[in-house]
Amino acid sequence: AKENRLYSQSDFFVRKYDSPSLGVLVALVDIVALIPYLVLQFKGLGIIVEVAGYGAISSTVAIWTGAVVVAAYVMVSGVHGSAWTSVAKDGLILGIVIFLGIYLPYHYYGGLGPMFEAIEKAKPGFTVLPAHGESLWWFSSTVLLTALGFYMWPHTFGSIYTAKNATVIRKNAILLPLYQLILLFVFLVGFAATLQVPGLTGSNIDLALFKLSVKTFDPWFVGVIGATGVLTALVPGSMILMAAATLIANNLYRAVNPSADDRQVSRIAKVLVPLVALVAVFFTLKGGETIVALLLMGYSLVTQLFPSLVLSLASRNIATREGAAAGIIAGVATVAVVSLTGANLHTLRWLPAQIQDLNIGIVALAVNFMVLIVVSLATRRVAAPSR
Repeated sequence: AKENRLYSQSDFFVRKYDSPSLGVLVALVDIVALIPYLVLQFKGLGIIVEVAGYGAISSTVAIWTGAVVVAAYVMVSGVHGSAWTSVAKDGLILGIVIFLGIYLPYHYYGGLGPMFEAIEKAKPGFTVLPAHGESLWWFSSTVLLTALGFYMWPHTFGSIYTAKNATVIRKNAILLPLYQLILLFVFLVGFAATLQVPGLTGSNIDLALFKLSVKTFDPWFVGVIGATGVLTALVPGSMILMAAATLIANNLYRAVNPSADDRQVSRIAKVLVPLVALVAVFFTLKGGETIVALLLMGYSLVTQLFPSLVLSLASRNIATREGAAAGIIAGVATVAVVSLTGANLHTLRWLPAQIQDLNIGIVALAVNFMVLIVVSLATRRVAAPSR
């Protein structure tokens, strides 16, 4: 990145494949994938403020306030401000979530074993993945999708560029996976809430942690939990806003106006920050999807960059620029058709049940890879220079 003056994930593809057009395509995919992720942050913010505030502040007011604060924060502090705030956020969330994940099962059930026994007695089979639908195959393919897509997010990928040296990246690669263990304690809170908070169905499942916290703790501690949750929404939200604005300014605007200098692009990026926030607020207020569904939709889209990016790291890249573009388009189109039409693989009765249950993002990834290979073989140039 330093040698080639790369600022975004899109820049990386342009340099690796020597194709500005591919860079534009990647930027478009990134921006579309970032919107549901940003909506997720704002929706979570609304839930946190409304429930932790005992209904004194509506979620709509919280969402608007959060959007204004995040936009202003990004325009003033930039990427390093988000990094230092993230340090404070991580310390709080580790302490709070681990405490809740251990305390709540013991407080209400007397331990983890008794908790699962009580749930199984009240709701037989609740703790077992169903045989069809969101089955073991769906769960496993979803975990695989999120593992492959983690570094495909443009704001995560772009954060690598801020590393002081390669050692910092290596340390992150070692330590960051351990951070996912925190999800275990979130799961335990969710299980604890199943018998203690009525009505946790549909979009109300997003309320589990804070509804149970309000029921269990004094208001001052609910405030601490709420503050931690607000930071957890604002920090990724600021990075997402920054990444989206940079992609539009540097990789879309500059593509149509190559004469634009860095100062002009920077100014446009700052103007775009509140505009992107407004778009996210619009989709947030429209409602609909749960937080988990929003996140998985974003993952399904952004993971389509995985094959062409990883192949480009090889000393001899078997993917051509045409193959990479065709694969990405095929994968994204598969996700878009399924998402917009509500179709799924269960309508194809001739497929094995295991295939029918796969996360659509993984199916799209398979389509992506096959198209990439076929088109690359058809468009391979003799003695093509490698980067």
